Amino acid sequence: MHLFLTIAVVQLVALATPGPDFFFVSQLAASRSRREAMAGVTGIALGVAVWAALALLGLQLLLHRLAWLERGIAIAGGLYLGWMGLQMLRAAWKASPADAVPEVDVRDSSPGRALLRGLATNLANPKAAIYFASIFSAFLGDGVASSARWGLWALVTAETVLWFGLVAAIFALPAMRRGYVRAARWIDGGAGVVFTLFGLHLILARRA
Repeated sequence: MHLFLTIAVVQLVALATPGPDFFFVSQLAASRSRREAMAGVTGIALGVAVWAALALLGLQLLLHRLAWLERGIAIAGGLYLGWMGLQMLRAAWKASPADAVPEVDVRDSSPGRALLRGLATNLANPKAAIYFASIFSAFLGDGVASSARWGLWALVTAETVLWFGLVAAIFALPAMRRGYVRAARWIDGGAGVVFTLFGLHLILARRA
């Protein structure tokens, strides 16, 4: 029980740290429908489930031996996040304050697309694999049973759903949406800058 509580606290701290996943969910919830935002949350949780499972299966050892593979994953992820950031910046640049209306436009998107974008956003950050490998190696010894290991996998996945589900619920509130409508251009532009910087960091970061 102590082990599960420790991992739960560490994961909560990591989730509460703003990153691409947070900006994706908050923007989606404020600008689209709550259903679409929850689909995006599901996609992010699937990405977490994949990285956590790979960490338990020893991905960190593989990446340590094949430095080129880690570098390739980082560059691919950086390119995707950078592309998303540039798309947001482009949309913000073209937007006009007069175009803002207090309604959510869902014509150009869907829950299925939101799920895939959420999954791609999470998988685009290979640091998640290193993060899970680090916490699992730090807290899981050889004496930890396989059932406990996969129980922790289920824990971090469920915690991700609950946390980002809460974020989606908050940003989907009418007051948050009205605030988004008033500042959509600046919010989209700011999110675009964040995604672009995350992407550049992944691409340019040196590997020891």
